[in-house]
Amino acid sequence: MIEPKGVVHFSIAVRDLEVSRRFYTQVLGLKLVNDASARGMVFLRAGDDHVILARSDAPLQCSAADRRRAHHAFKVDAAEYDAAKASLAGNGVDIFEEEDRKTGVFAGRQFYVRDPDGTVIEFTEWDGTSVLE
Repeated sequence: MIEPKGVVHFSIAVRDLEVSRRFYTQVLGLKLVNDASARGMVFLRAGDDHVILARSDAPLQCSAADRRRAHHAFKVDAAEYDAAKASLAGNGVDIFEEEDRKTGVFAGRQFYVRDPDGTVIEFTEWDGTSVLE
């Protein structure tokens, strides 16, 4: 059996690399690693983790019933959680759902927004140590 040691990166399908690069770097705060737009990709970093924006004609489409099931989650420090919400709201980003999860796998406060293609992005204060069953 294979035993993966972690995740190197994940990719997010986007229609317009420039619009999405600006959103993910200027609004969400990810750091630009390499702009390979000519090859259809922009490489970003969030802390020690990497994200690739990949140009696609068909980004993920979810039904209303699945409005946040398929999503990507980013960690923020618990002390910065409210400031992160305020920053996004100040940039005109709609926070369409928020919860303070007491049960489940990842406990704590989290809120959800959509990127320019409608992909759901979660921000959570989960510290990586508490996993609830």
